[in-house]
Amino acid sequence: MPADLGLAVREHRKAHRLSTVQIAQQSGRSRDVLHRLERGDDVTVGSLFDILRAMGLCLRLERAGMPTLQEMQSRFGQDDEDAA
Repeated sequence: MPADLGLAVREHRKAHRLSTVQIAQQSGRSRDVLHRLERGDDVTVGSLFDILRAMGLCLRLERAGMPTLQEMQSRFGQDDEDAA
């Protein structure tokens, strides 16, 4: 999961043309910390939140595993009968 999070952070940064220098300055963290996060290495929770905040992002917690039908309907809309 840290590698997935790091990849998502890097992809978002690049897609929004945010430089490592810019994120480091806005987050108050070093570029090294950002690079470690993007590689999936360990960083402190405080560093993670500072970097995400500087990028305009936040974390959202979800239960691991496959969602239930009710969770899918809640997240993506109504069931098939309502679509007809």
